[in-house]
Amino acid sequence: MMAPVLVVDDDPVVREALGQTLELEEIPVISTGSFVEAKDHIAPGFSGVILSDMRMPGRDGFHLLDYARGVDAELPVILLTGEGDIPMAVKAMARGAFGFLEKPCAPAELVAVIERAQKARGMALENRRLKAQLETGDAAARWLFGTSERAEALRQQVRHVARIGAEVLVTGAPGTGISKVAEVIHLCSPLSEGPFGKHTGAGMDVARLEQALGDASGGSLFLDEIQSMPMETQFSLMGAMERGGHPRLIFGSAAKLDQAVEAGQLHADLFYRLDALQVRIPSLAERPEDIPVLFRHYVAQAAEQAGVSAPDVTPDVLSGLMAREWPGNARALMSVAMRFALGLPGEEARDEGLGLAEQMAQVERTLLSEALRKHGGKAAAVADALKLSRRTLYDKLEKYGLRPEEFR
Repeated sequence: MMAPVLVVDDDPVVREALGQTLELEEIPVISTGSFVEAKDHIAPGFSGVILSDMRMPGRDGFHLLDYARGVDAELPVILLTGEGDIPMAVKAMARGAFGFLEKPCAPAELVAVIERAQKARGMALENRRLKAQLETGDAAARWLFGTSERAEALRQQVRHVARIGAEVLVTGAPGTGISKVAEVIHLCSPLSEGPFGKHTGAGMDVARLEQALGDASGGSLFLDEIQSMPMETQFSLMGAMERGGHPRLIFGSAAKLDQAVEAGQLHADLFYRLDALQVRIPSLAERPEDIPVLFRHYVAQAAEQAGVSAPDVTPDVLSGLMAREWPGNARALMSVAMRFALGLPGEEARDEGLGLAEQMAQVERTLLSEALRKHGGKAAAVADALKLSRRTLYDKLEKYGLRPEEFR
């Protein structure tokens, strides 16, 4: 839901007019007639902004401004002033007001200032959220990107299995980031301060396994492509698991392990033990709405590493990316992002053999998603920007499973 505006004005006619103007723009309004009424809504977690008259009986706009800044210095307060109050408004700006408007003000001017304040508030709260995640060490939020339901479900599952402490199997298609998820499980676990060992099962003999177990003591050991581990080493591994006293074991594989059992590559007892607790990483094809989020992140990361300015990621670029199937998943997307960031001839607009109708659907969905993001989930603004009727817009949103409230 869009952040609300707390309107504070002792004149009921003015208060109602301000409320109607904002509600026509689909901006939620909380109307109050005094500082005493308004103060109950002013808190550090308040997601909206304040629009207050300067002159009110009892506690005036200055008092409200000082109170709000005392509660939260980043809470935007916009003051409404009469013709003779301009010097007072300038003084209020010096004391931390976000802005001031002279009454009567044009609706377009009012909405523009409100939207700037809402954007500033949203950024401030987002920065706090990210800082809190850094301080609490939530590696799942910092490392596993995406806004889709599948992405959030993956983060929740990673946090859950991290706390359990038992052996866990991480699976997914090639390029989905199996080793990355394994490390996040370690970082979200009570053993995060301990070492994180990472080895491939291919060609691992018994001596190397024992060395790896010892090196990761007190932490976690990730064994990738477990089906490629020699059978003799698998027997030794199962013995160590029975004895206990080993690091937390995290296994990974992009192969179909039931087929590996049938082919005699993976011991059945080991497979059934690992299959009890499994984290499966969804492919990009299963969560295409995460492609813009991931691509922007990878472009910014690549630009920072190369010491160059990140280029703009336009809707046309995203449309081309969304029209691809991405069999290489995040790894392939990262490669394209790196070339894009460096200004090299890229493949970001190339399709992967999709039919015309499928490509057009992907493009349309991307454009709708970008418009919703740009306009903060305001359906009216999106309809105007895309030159669609409200009915047509809502039909398309329902077709693609897009909900405006998720972009607010």
